[in-house]
Amino acid sequence: MNQQVEQGYRMHRVLSNLNRLDVDQLDDADRERVETARNLLEEVSLLTRPEDGSGTDAPTDD
Repeated sequence: MNQQVEQGYRMHRVLSNLNRLDVDQLDDADRERVETARNLLEEVSLLTRPEDGSGTDAPTDD
């Protein structure tokens, strides 16, 4: 895997794992950290996608 694809895959995996967390079980500070991490990863993901949409998305676990 080339480095750019590998980094994109890792970001996707981390975001996927964060989205699976049961935030209702976390305290307020941890909920805020999870939300901040999600927002940052989504923002980075949007910034690293090619504008023409020709980039390869990492596979999903769904």
